[in-house]
Amino acid sequence: MIRNTVESWTPRRGPDWPDILIRLAGTGPPAWLLYSAASAALIVIVLAAFLVGSALQIGALGPQSIPANIHH
Repeated sequence: MIRNTVESWTPRRGPDWPDILIRLAGTGPPAWLLYSAASAALIVIVLAAFLVGSALQIGALGPQSIPANIHH
């Protein structure tokens, strides 16, 4: 049964974007929830990167070196 269905299938010309977009809009989370979750995830990632960079003294977050060859 599956083989007959697969063999009889013929693709349409090009992707069916309007149908895909309508199906995606009808299902899934609402946009405000998606954007809120993405914003929260971005804040967590940036905060974690800041804390890790500070702990490992990476880049501008680390202590700056002072030149020791200053002559008076």
